[in-house]
Amino acid sequence: VEEVSVDEVSVDDSSFSETTTASFGSTFYVGSVENADSEALTFSYDYGIDLSTSFTGEDSFDVAIIGGNAATTVDGYMGGDDTSDALSLDGVSYTFPLGSASVIVGDGVGADDMNTGACAYSAFTDLLSDCGTSNVGGSGDSGFAVGYDFGNGFTMAGGAAGNIGTVGEDDDAIVGLFTEEDASSFALEAAYTADLFGISVAYTDDEAVSYWSLQGMLTPEGLPSVSVGYETDDDDADSIFVGITFEEVGPGSVSLGMSSIELAEDDNYQYELSYSYPLNDGMTIT
Repeated sequence: VEEVSVDEVSVDDSSFSETTTASFGSTFYVGSVENADSEALTFSYDYGIDLSTSFTGEDSFDVAIIGGNAATTVDGYMGGDDTSDALSLDGVSYTFPLGSASVIVGDGVGADDMNTGACAYSAFTDLLSDCGTSNVGGSGDSGFAVGYDFGNGFTMAGGAAGNIGTVGEDDDAIVGLFTEEDASSFALEAAYTADLFGISVAYTDDEAVSYWSLQGMLTPEGLPSVSVGYETDDDDADSIFVGITFEEVGPGSVSLGMSSIELAEDDNYQYELSYSYPLNDGMTIT
């Protein structure tokens, strides 16, 4: 074993681009679920690193790295990441202008990654995120998306995505996107947002199922914001969402939401009430 002193280690100043920025975040999940296989109090976490580099000032090369052990019943509701405590590459993408439009392409890119949406609700559980329209964009997570901003509040977006295929036992699968054994997704969205309200309509073709999804929000100054969502599929199954966010309640904010369980045929609903406040400039407790 050879000892190396600090003064023998050098770093090339050009090895790290001056246009590269890094952001870090971690979420800790503490809780239990009644009537689950195990009702024990659990503690888990996930962690993320986002690196972004620009070459022209108008583009962005982005790398996402995640890690965590969020695999408990609680995390099933909260949407935590589980990588068995190892750091894992979660996506590599490149965003660039194409005329007056913006394009994103890469691994970890969904067909809806350029969607504007119209959801002002701050969700606590995973189900109520995206205003209850969880099928927007479909299940594909490697592809491209294009967005165009008309400059007057109107935006349009569209994209396609699949999953990275692998060679099957009979070598009948192709390595790459849009294989016969992997789902592919196609999405379109039109949206309008203004200072006081917004509305969006999205269509998603996710392999054998297609969805229509609507979002709307009211954001009056000094008053709670109100968000609604509606989603339906080919089988006429639908789901509805209503959420209210009070931005200033003491040091934090209060969110109250309700959504029917995703496209359920029965009238099953989930309700949530959450309070979120900043512990300091870098930490928030919900």
